[in-house]
Amino acid sequence: MAIPNNVTEFVLLGLTQDPEKQNVIFAVFLIFYLATLFGNFLIVLTIKTSPNLESPMYYFLSYLSFSDACFSSTTAPKLIVDSLSDTKTINFGGFMTRLFALHFFGCMEILVLIMMAYDRYMVICKPLLYTTIMNQYLHGFLVGLAWVVSFLHSSAQLFLTLSLPFYGPNVIDHYLCDVQTLMKLVCSDTHLAKLLFVSNSGAICTSSFVVLMAPYVVILYSLRSKGAEGRRKSLSICSSHILVVTLFFGTCIFIYARPKTTFSVDKLVSVFYTIATPLFNPLIYILRTAEVKNAMGKLWSQKVLPRELLARFLRWEDVYLGVF
Repeated sequence: MAIPNNVTEFVLLGLTQDPEKQNVIFAVFLIFYLATLFGNFLIVLTIKTSPNLESPMYYFLSYLSFSDACFSSTTAPKLIVDSLSDTKTINFGGFMTRLFALHFFGCMEILVLIMMAYDRYMVICKPLLYTTIMNQYLHGFLVGLAWVVSFLHSSAQLFLTLSLPFYGPNVIDHYLCDVQTLMKLVCSDTHLAKLLFVSNSGAICTSSFVVLMAPYVVILYSLRSKGAEGRRKSLSICSSHILVVTLFFGTCIFIYARPKTTFSVDKLVSVFYTIATPLFNPLIYILRTAEVKNAMGKLWSQKVLPRELLARFLRWEDVYLGVF
């Protein structure tokens, strides 16, 4: 496919152009990114090496952690490097590759979150049917379907972007390699293109949020018939999940569900779903699960990971989960 443009590279201005603030951004986001990689790697390693974590719930959680690490990696490294660099350029091919990866792993995360929501619905509301319905063939098929749908979505975004004409300028006031950030640079009427992008990304985010919240609504409604201990445990799990889901989808819908307008807070809002959510997910979804913490303790005792590092990570739960 011929690329109808004369632009060979783009300049990403990042979150700010203030040198002092850039130093702060470098330090803060480097810590966030390393913590994200370590936390999600630890979760995947724990689930894959623990025989007692073979249920569909943990199978989905391992893929959520994998997609979180990859999703964060599409944006954080470039943001961190550019915060200390005078040349904040990225070539055309690199930009499009990051755009594809951003939408691929973002869509993957959305679909896995939906699977996890319905998995919890089955556990809480249909416990007798859970092992029959959620067998290894079904959850394997669902994850495979998520890969296919994510590829189709990101391919659509990429092909639509490549069909747009870019002749200059090439300066983008953002840190993301995304479709929305490119719209001001397109050398033609972008009304139709924006509608196509919104009908793709915006509709997916909005409809997925509705589909994802449905099982949580049913779960909360069904808690009326449970005992006090059952309600407490279910509410503890669901409230944390709903908070993270609302944070992720709320910011995504804000960015992708409006075809024309851009706001000055767009960059700050984007930080929540590209940087913050992949960092909080392992803490919210995993560390409140006793089975996972016990399995991590076994990794500690087997010296698979440095004891001090693992202990420090487990202590983060008391800090972060106190907020949620």
